[in-house]
Amino acid sequence: MKIYIIGAGPGDPDLITVKGLRILQEADVVLYTDSLVNEELIARAKPGAEVLQSAGMSLEEMVAIMTDRVKAGKLVARVHTGDPAVFGAIMEQKALLAKEGISCEIIPGVSSVFAAAAAVGAELTIPELTQTLILTRAEGRTPVPDREQLKELASHHCTIALFLSATLTKKVVRELTEAGWRPDTPVAVVQRATWPDQLIVRTTLEKLDEDMRTNGIRSHAMILAGWALDPNIHEKDEYRSKLYDKSFTHGYRKGVKE
Repeated sequence: MKIYIIGAGPGDPDLITVKGLRILQEADVVLYTDSLVNEELIARAKPGAEVLQSAGMSLEEMVAIMTDRVKAGKLVARVHTGDPAVFGAIMEQKALLAKEGISCEIIPGVSSVFAAAAAVGAELTIPELTQTLILTRAEGRTPVPDREQLKELASHHCTIALFLSATLTKKVVRELTEAGWRPDTPVAVVQRATWPDQLIVRTTLEKLDEDMRTNGIRSHAMILAGWALDPNIHEKDEYRSKLYDKSFTHGYRKGVKE
């Protein structure tokens, strides 16, 4: 007995994987996060499927429904936003389902961090500038481990992607500044990435809180910070990859020096 946990992607209904869509269209029962997953995608479920919204349910209620339907021989699809592996709250569902003898197959999805990067045309790992991307969140009502405080992570001065932090921008600015980030460090904020009402705000660290407030962004926003977000980065030749450098030899091409 098993259920499928499907990553629905960031919003655009076409950004689900082929396998995820196939399972969705075969499922007898679809339980989805209605506050985040696009209704246009859920409308692609097969006719007659039992479609249930989970936003108002507790963990125990969701698991009870999934358990009941699976034990009745139904194919169950649990549909999450983005990719389930990142702030997906799937671990506790898997734990309770396992107690019922039910396993889970996870179908990955497009995370909002990569949808946001695509929206602003950014490569988050620029050669000679940064080769590291940290995915995290600012500490609010949900605590983070002491070793993962934003100031500590920011000390690496790499690209940082902040989930679930749109209401905590004062804290974000303070901690990155205390970690030695320059006031003019580029920041890109993408609200509701890939949805029809997507909003992109390009700003700097020192202006982040003001620009978030001016644009009324309080939720559903990805904050990308670091010099990889410089909108003029493509004009700087010193940050080009070795991969396509004609003088660089690798397994598929012999480099030619002038």
